[in-house]
Amino acid sequence: MGKIVAFANQKGGVGKTTTCVNMSAYLAYMGKKVLLVDMDPQGNASSGLGIDKTEDIYTLYDVIDQSINVEEAILKTKIPGLDIIPATVDLAGGEMLLAKKNDREIIVKKSLDKLSDNYDYICIDCPPSLALLTINALTACNSVVIPIQCEFYALEGLAQLMNTIKLIKKHLNNSISIEGVVLTMKDNRSNLVNEVSAEIHKFFGKKVFQTTIPRNIKLAEAPSHGEPIILYDRTSKGAISYQELTEEFLTRNKDTYIKITNKTKII
Repeated sequence: MGKIVAFANQKGGVGKTTTCVNMSAYLAYMGKKVLLVDMDPQGNASSGLGIDKTEDIYTLYDVIDQSINVEEAILKTKIPGLDIIPATVDLAGGEMLLAKKNDREIIVKKSLDKLSDNYDYICIDCPPSLALLTINALTACNSVVIPIQCEFYALEGLAQLMNTIKLIKKHLNNSISIEGVVLTMKDNRSNLVNEVSAEIHKFFGKKVFQTTIPRNIKLAEAPSHGEPIILYDRTSKGAISYQELTEEFLTRNKDTYIKITNKTKII
């Protein structure tokens, strides 16, 4: 049975989608069978993997609407071993759709449970909110990765996210845990960044990944080309950081993997 990991933070612009997309891509290149579930109505993860959202495709909205089987919404990406259930702006109506259902908190869980034997990892890109879509993701997942930008405002609202996870664990998903915290957009030259980083380490302890993600122009450019960083510029600082983060993630999970080197063929 595959592990389901939600990437969540209700604050936007913290590198959540970037982390979900790039870790999913690296997991696939390291020999894992991966499904990315785009639960953000902005559909940025879908765009970042080259999905043409103008085409007539099934999306997560159709899964929530229960008008199709979840398998029908799965698309292949250009990366071998990485599939996606995409999202478009239609998913903005998903909150209202879920609110009308009696089992509103477990709709996504029931769908993903049908797929978990087919994948090593299912990565969910949550929307920047703590509404029903995110609650569905947290109810469905085994663990949560929390990307946090190294700035003062990133700390605000963190207590609300942790309280939401606590409530989910108590009432809907007693197996949920914090997989880890990823420090993103880190500039070690800034005293404020170092102070914020120290506070996050103090709060989360060993849950904070040792690997941090720097500010990197290549990471910002890659989504506009519909590519994760490993395809766009595998030698950039951002690419190296996400490779190391994914290796650390797999090591924490005591999971063996194919080591990516300069000689590794990237399609």
